[in-house]
Amino acid sequence: MRYKTPQQRDRACGPTLDRRRFLQGLLASGVAAALPCGLLAPAPAAAKTIAYEGNYDVFRNACPRNCYDTCSIKTYVKDGVIQFVEGAPESTFTHGGLCVKGYSYTRRPYSPDRIKYPMVQQGRGSGNWKRVSWEEAMGRIADKLLEIQDKDGTMLGLGLTKYSGNFGITNYGVEGMLTSLGYTTRFMGTPCWPAGIDAQNYDMGNMWCNDPEDMVDSRYIILWGGNPAWCSVHSMKYIYEARRRGAKVVVIDPILTQTAAKADVFWQVETSSDGALALGMARHILDKGLVDEPWVRANSVGFDAFADYLRSEVSLEWAAQQSGIPAQQIAEVAEEFAQAKPATIWIGYGMQRHVNGGASVRSIDALVAMTGNVGKVGGGARYGHLQTWGFNYHALLQPRPEGAKGFVGGGALKGDFHFAGDEGAVEYTDRSMNINKIAQEILDAKEPPVRVLWVSCKNPMSQDFDRAKLQRAFDSLELVVTVDQFFNETVKQSDIVLPVTTLFEEWTINASYWHYWVGINEQAIQPMYETKSNIEIAAALSKAMNERRPGSCTFPTEIDTRDWMAREFNSGIYDMLGIKDWEDLRQGPRKARMHPAAWHDLKFATPSGKYEFQSELCAEHGHQALPAYKAPRPAYDKLRVLTPHTKFSIHSQFVNLDWMEDFNPKPFVYLHPATAAQRGIASGDMVRVFNKTGEVRLEAKLTDNVPAGCVLMYEAWFRNNDFNCQYLVDDESSDMGAYKTGAPGVAIHDQFADVARA
Repeated sequence: MRYKTPQQRDRACGPTLDRRRFLQGLLASGVAAALPCGLLAPAPAAAKTIAYEGNYDVFRNACPRNCYDTCSIKTYVKDGVIQFVEGAPESTFTHGGLCVKGYSYTRRPYSPDRIKYPMVQQGRGSGNWKRVSWEEAMGRIADKLLEIQDKDGTMLGLGLTKYSGNFGITNYGVEGMLTSLGYTTRFMGTPCWPAGIDAQNYDMGNMWCNDPEDMVDSRYIILWGGNPAWCSVHSMKYIYEARRRGAKVVVIDPILTQTAAKADVFWQVETSSDGALALGMARHILDKGLVDEPWVRANSVGFDAFADYLRSEVSLEWAAQQSGIPAQQIAEVAEEFAQAKPATIWIGYGMQRHVNGGASVRSIDALVAMTGNVGKVGGGARYGHLQTWGFNYHALLQPRPEGAKGFVGGGALKGDFHFAGDEGAVEYTDRSMNINKIAQEILDAKEPPVRVLWVSCKNPMSQDFDRAKLQRAFDSLELVVTVDQFFNETVKQSDIVLPVTTLFEEWTINASYWHYWVGINEQAIQPMYETKSNIEIAAALSKAMNERRPGSCTFPTEIDTRDWMAREFNSGIYDMLGIKDWEDLRQGPRKARMHPAAWHDLKFATPSGKYEFQSELCAEHGHQALPAYKAPRPAYDKLRVLTPHTKFSIHSQFVNLDWMEDFNPKPFVYLHPATAAQRGIASGDMVRVFNKTGEVRLEAKLTDNVPAGCVLMYEAWFRNNDFNCQYLVDDESSDMGAYKTGAPGVAIHDQFADVARA
């Protein structure tokens, strides 16, 4: 149903009732009181049961936006209009509740700021947008693609940058669309978690975490560089339950986060010293004879070499000096961790966004392994997993056009989802470039240059690094096409924008990289305005291409999105979920029938089949074979810059919604009072934060939650504010990531700057 009558549109867009429900949902979940850098105790579950009056059509949805929790959602619709959402009670993980971002979803499809139609910008960056038909938009793009095909003899002049704006499985049809056009340029890798993925692959042969629900059985929990009270609110109930049963909770973080405030022990560690701290703990466990010798001898290789390294290169005092944590405290926690069974460490993604991030994760993995806590319920070195992602990738795997020519001499795509379906020996490949150095890669590309950039599920102008250089790179492009829902910073630098559906307007499937639940995403309402899903956009482009030059694009021109969602299932997925047909998921999400402990059979996927303290593969890839210390990036300015995301956003998503502005209206930079006093800065002052990469101006708030020597600002895109922290973040690489994701990560938290009153 499209909203053609004023009455129906008013019901959809009128803010009063829906905003009230949004606030009621937040109060019920206890998240409304949590402010940035706030330290609030957990709220009691005192909310009354909501009485649902009236008849609703109920649909199953799932949050697709790169969050640990990947919430299963029940969507209530009346007369074709979404009335409210709640967490699916069938999922023991989501457990009937959503986070503040999830409750704001009802605003998303009806936001007055939404992109409603295909539009062409008359002068990139001018803001002079003109509405066009889908036929005209696709025709302009097709003409340009055929032009570069004729000019270059290949389609390598077409680049794709895409990441986590929508992880619904059918949205991999964007990559399929590029494949169906020929050999193209792909920006590979991930800014999110690559160094840690490689580290866990070297140690265990894969990245595979325990079911987070088994944390209730943990006797000792270390949360290392993560803030689940903001980033995985549903995991906190397992941590609370474990503590109720007697577990001790330790948080290690440079910031006194909301999670840290709830811990039994908080270590405000020196940023990027995590590897040294883990090695110091390992040395003390070794000295005290607390190594789980039977586990190590039966299930690992290289431990003796690791022990020799610890004895010769690491001391408790050295670790204390590097980390800023007193030696006695390190010793106490190390002993407690080694003697508690099971004990677990949750490794956050922020702590591996450093030049030594992969090495640090390997040191923490070693700490868990040498105490015999890998493969145990309630134990494990928890990072992430892709065990439930075994779909067919029907939308992704498309054939090349006959006669397509591409890149010669290597550069084949890498990574768990970076495959194109080419089988056997192929003469050509796509051209692979580093997604974390997109600006430099575009500027350096020759024969052919990147002429056209397709942007989908991503907002590079807000999220990619060295914003000023990225602007120069965009200025060099002949055409920028962005598929999005809002006029964000990237859309402003585009020539054509195509309106894409929200999760409520498309069929797809969602799996988590953290918990073990899988759910379908039903089309709950008809697409608003003239929006299309990513695979429908691909079909429209294919039609335009083939009208102009038959055979130039292999993507089907007519598709049924529900049918394409169904084609992603296979017998393996059905067996794993214990269902006979995908339709069973319309009754609610299902949990994978997997052992709750990763590596429970102690059969590791490494070359030796065992846990590898000493990895020759790691050495072959240019790193140290042992989980040895790697120094941090030297400071190049007075203060370290930290740019995590807020409770109210996932990167550049959600903060732009008008409802979210009630809680998070503008950006701030957080300073320690001592840092501010040295510069004559008071709370509320406008300040400049500046370094060799650029400068931002925003209001200062003083708090001792951040250490002296740091400035903290949350990454976000505000619809009415030009703040962008990427003006201060360069594209320095982290140490690992290229092995499994195709490109190294980026040292997001190894940035430095100074601050002064504006």
